[in-house]
Amino acid sequence: MKPVDKPGKTGALMPVEAALQRLLDMADAAPILERETVRLAECDGRVLAEDLVSTLDLPPWPNSAMDGYALRIADWAGEPLPVSQRIFAGNAPEPLAPGTCARIFTGAPVPQGADCVEMQENAIIHSDERVSFSEPLQAGQNIRPQGQETTVGELVLPAGTRLGPIELGLAASLGRDRLEVVRRVRVAVLSTGDELIEPGLPLGPGQIYNSNRRVLCSWLTRMGCEVSDAGILPDDLEQTRTRLAGLGSVDLILSTGGVSVGEADFLGIALREEGELALWKLAIKPGKPLTCGHFRGVPVIGLPGNPASTLVTFALLARPYLLRRQGVEDVQPLRFEVPAGFVWAKPGNRREYLRGRIEQGKAVIYHNQSSGVLRSAAWAEGFVEVMEGTTLAAGDPVNFIPLNEVLN
Repeated sequence: MKPVDKPGKTGALMPVEAALQRLLDMADAAPILERETVRLAECDGRVLAEDLVSTLDLPPWPNSAMDGYALRIADWAGEPLPVSQRIFAGNAPEPLAPGTCARIFTGAPVPQGADCVEMQENAIIHSDERVSFSEPLQAGQNIRPQGQETTVGELVLPAGTRLGPIELGLAASLGRDRLEVVRRVRVAVLSTGDELIEPGLPLGPGQIYNSNRRVLCSWLTRMGCEVSDAGILPDDLEQTRTRLAGLGSVDLILSTGGVSVGEADFLGIALREEGELALWKLAIKPGKPLTCGHFRGVPVIGLPGNPASTLVTFALLARPYLLRRQGVEDVQPLRFEVPAGFVWAKPGNRREYLRGRIEQGKAVIYHNQSSGVLRSAAWAEGFVEVMEGTTLAAGDPVNFIPLNEVLN
C-alpha cells in the first residue's frame, strides 16, 4: 500500500473516525436507561444491564474429564487394583476405599481420596476384574478442579455485554433463568421521495422500488431493535410534518434519501422547523452525505439513498450508535488484514469500502462498485477498506470487515 504525497484536498469532508465519534458522543448523552427482566430464552441479541456475577463455583466439585478410573497414585505400585465403585455423572460417590480404584465416567464427581484419573484406553482389565495401568500416572491428571471456570463472586460478564448463544449458555451454567437487560431501542424507519414505490405495485414513470427500508427493517430486527416501519414520506411538507409527529415514542428516526438545503427537501424543512439539522459531508465512499439532528427531541439519522451507501453508512456509523445507546462499549466491527487480490491505481480523498470476498486467501472485489448496486453486497462476504490517498498493488495488505460482523 502506497500513500500518495498529495492525495488532494478533502475540503469540508469529515473523516470517518470523527463522524463516528460524534455519533457515539450523541449516544453517550442519551443512553437507554430503562431495564427489563427477561426469560433467558428471549435474551438472544439483548444487552446485559447488570453485571453477571457467579453465585457458585464451576465446576462445583472436582470432576472427571475422561471415561476411566479414579485412584490414589500412592496406592498404585504395579499390582492390579480392585474396582470398589462405579461413578456416573449425576451420582454422589463414596470416599475412595484405600487400595482400590473407581470406575468413573466423564463429568462425574471424583471421589474423596482420589488424586488422578487414568483414561480407559490405558487401563488393562484382568480376568478377575481388577485393573492395572499401562502408562505412568501424574497427580491431578484428567481431573477438572472445583472452580476451574469460575468461582463464587467472580465477574463473568460485565453490564453492556451483547448476549449471544455462548453468553446465554454461561448464564444458564450459573443457574440463571432470567436476566436484566436494556430495553429494546425503538427505531422508526422511513424513506423519502415520490420516486419510490413499494414492491408489488406497478412502476410508474420515473419510479423505482424501495429496497432500503426492507434492508434496514430486517437488519434492525436482527439487532434486537423494536422497529416501526414508517413507510415512504411523500414530497409534501404538511404530510411530512403529520407523519413525523405520528411516529410515537421512539428513540431514533432513521431515514434514507436525500436531505439537503433545497426548497423541495421537505424532511429537512420539517427538521429545521421543529428541531435541528446538521448535514455532514463524510470522507467515505460510498456514502458521503449524512444527516444528523433532532425532531421534537428525537434523534434523527439520515442515511444516503443509494443502496450500497445505505449499507455502508448503517454498518459503520448508525449501527455503532444504536449499540452504544444500549451501553455496549466496544462497537467497532472486527477487522483483519489480508493480501489484496486486485490493483487499486487511483488514490481518492475518501476512505472506500469496497464490496468484496476472500478467495484463495486474498481479498477480491465485485466488478461494479457503484453505490447504486446492491447486488455487489449480495455477492460479497465483507467490506475491503481502502484508506484515503493510497494505491494498492496485488499482495499489499488491506483490512477486511466480514459482513457477518455487522449484520446482527
